[in-house]
Amino acid sequence: MSIQKAVIIVAGGKGLRMQTDIPKQFIVVNGMPILMHTISNFYRFDNEMQLILVLPVAHFDFWSELCQKYNFEIKHTVVAGGDTRFQSVLNGLGQVAAVELVAVHDGVRPLVSYDTMERCFRAANISGAAIPVVDCVESVRKVDGAESCAVDRSHYKLVQTPQVFGKNILIEAYKQPFSTLFTDDASVVESFFALSVENSKKQISLVEGNCENIKITTQFDIKIAETLL
Repeated sequence: MSIQKAVIIVAGGKGLRMQTDIPKQFIVVNGMPILMHTISNFYRFDNEMQLILVLPVAHFDFWSELCQKYNFEIKHTVVAGGDTRFQSVLNGLGQVAAVELVAVHDGVRPLVSYDTMERCFRAANISGAAIPVVDCVESVRKVDGAESCAVDRSHYKLVQTPQVFGKNILIEAYKQPFSTLFTDDASVVESFFALSVENSKKQISLVEGNCENIKITTQFDIKIAETLL
């Protein structure tokens, strides 16, 4: 695609569920930190894409040391994260150049396929907002206190990243006040669409993701990533 693109890679995790001494994005898998695999993946997909990495300020020096240690020379801009993911993405948006589409991606998802990226960017170029999803393959139950009931899993999808938007749409969406209901970028943009007369009829486009595109969170995920990478 010749469309000018940027990706904001958010990597602010502390790795509490991983139970390691370093944040999960810096754990070495197959020869280099997970975060480098993620950045490299987008660079290989489009080496002209603007790469923006959002990190906690406390991790800047460590990241710089890792880049030297692993001779990581892919050009990218490092931006200070905020107290919330919402603020971190907002900070990243402040560094986006003159592009048409902006993706937001989890730093610990190094296994997103090129086909998934292509589908997301193509759909967002048409609709203004696109996210990758996969089917629920397990049975699903809704829990309410001590009670639960089965629900039709065909009505639900599991959401992945990258989530891709028109640059102006994403910028306007992130002018909203923060809400705890904003669990991802799609929820921020969806809220913006609902409140905007001009965009009230727009919807988030769902495209096919890839099942390997896991968010590395646990030691078991590390084993999966080691195999797939």
